[in-house]
Amino acid sequence: MLRYALRWIVALPVLLLYLYGAAGMIGGLIPVNTGRATPTEGIRIYVEDNGIHTGIVLPAEGWEDIVRPDHFADPRYAGHRWRSFGWGDRAFYIGTPTWWDVNPLTVLRSATGSDDTVIHVDAIPEPQVGPRVRMVVVTPAEFARLTAFIRASFAPGAPVRGYGAYDAFYPATGRYSAARTCNAWTGEALRHAGLKMGRWTPFPATVMTWLN
Repeated sequence: MLRYALRWIVALPVLLLYLYGAAGMIGGLIPVNTGRATPTEGIRIYVEDNGIHTGIVLPAEGWEDIVRPDHFADPRYAGHRWRSFGWGDRAFYIGTPTWWDVNPLTVLRSATGSDDTVIHVDAIPEPQVGPRVRMVVVTPAEFARLTAFIRASFAPGAPVRGYGAYDAFYPATGRYSAARTCNAWTGEALRHAGLKMGRWTPFPATVMTWLN
């Protein structure tokens, strides 16, 4: 009986991970805004994926009231004409720039829920479309809804420096959890704008697959 119980103790977390992964992929395949027609003219935006986090890349104009040059370690990077926005748990986001930095304890704590969230902003040149970068043309109305959603995700408070000289983290609104990950936030923002997207997008692939 004890051996049987120990097997379940070991197997249950693995089973839950598989179920979570399957649910996330299924949720990502259920489309929203299916009637959207791709505009022939409009505003270019980009969505990028670094393997863990997805970000929404918008023109830098119009963000000067929130994202200022002195927020970056090197203010010269503010001269870049694009800004990448991502949302997530503070401990996980700040401490996990790549897969090599993943700490299982941090992932577990974040997955159980955290109200300590941040917006990550990069000052970058215009991205080049590739395997991890998609370009999307949006209408002015879609762009307005998207920027309004991102602005509403900022919370009052002072920013902190980011991974390098070109980025910063800002206090954010919203609760992070396994149900609402950084990638789920990206999908939520794009759905709010009116773009075709999966209903639940907890993983990078569930976001990027709709932007081919």
